[in-house]
Amino acid sequence: MSHSASALGRLGLTVVAALDALCYPLILVGASSAPHLTFAALRALVAGAVLAGVAIRLGRPIPREPRTWAYLALIGIGTISFGYLGMFRGAEFVSPGMATTITHVQPFIAALLAYPLLAERPTSHQVIGLMLGFVGVLVVAIPPWMGGRSSDFSLGFLYLVIAAIGVATGNVLTRKVAGNVDPIVATSAQCLFGFLPLSATAVVVEDPLAVVWSYSFVGSLLGLALVGTALARCLWFALLSRVPLHEGNAFTFLTPFIALGYGALFFGEDIETSTFLGLGVAALGILFVESDSARQRK
Repeated sequence: MSHSASALGRLGLTVVAALDALCYPLILVGASSAPHLTFAALRALVAGAVLAGVAIRLGRPIPREPRTWAYLALIGIGTISFGYLGMFRGAEFVSPGMATTITHVQPFIAALLAYPLLAERPTSHQVIGLMLGFVGVLVVAIPPWMGGRSSDFSLGFLYLVIAAIGVATGNVLTRKVAGNVDPIVATSAQCLFGFLPLSATAVVVEDPLAVVWSYSFVGSLLGLALVGTALARCLWFALLSRVPLHEGNAFTFLTPFIALGYGALFFGEDIETSTFLGLGVAALGILFVESDSARQRK
């Protein structure tokens, strides 16, 4: 990858991090108007349907190999079904900025899965970088857990770990097929495959007709579906065809800190000293990964 191309890739990864950071605030805006799993299923359906229409309109190539469709289905179940289940349920118990922070332990999980599944073996510098990013997230997450909010926070933490495992698994599998499938088609398929388990579960445990179609709910749904899902996932899928998973995932450590900024700006969340310390540690981790990746590109 040339210097200009790598700079463009870093910019794209930063944009993905900023788009991902919007998700939990938007979930909080719409959560009072719809049951959680119904809201999650609608997000996946709207994103998948819109992208399917765009793919058809643009005449994008459709995969023909059953194995590719199997991968896309697994990615959808991991990233969308389990990811959204954990995200939407976890947001009920944990503030938006903190929820984003906890979910983004996923790069560390993905790094553990990438070697056996992708044969991507990070260097010692990159391992240190990922561990620093993980520690940075923990520095932010541990103080509220130890500060008297243990009951609700622990339940929210459990849901968010489920989301992190689902997203990490989906990202590893995305790396296996990225570059071989059109990003718009792939993202649409993931969303629609992921929608099926979410909607089935919502029908069993919730009342999907209880949605209040207010302007705020429609706005949050469209923001989540079109910006936080369709645009972010298409861009992420395209970028993973050009960069190793551990390099792309290093930039996702930025997402929690961008989300904490959103939370402070729009929801009045307090930013504690530990947050700034965690940001510094995570930023150092990104520098470790990027500096080593830059040396390999030369």
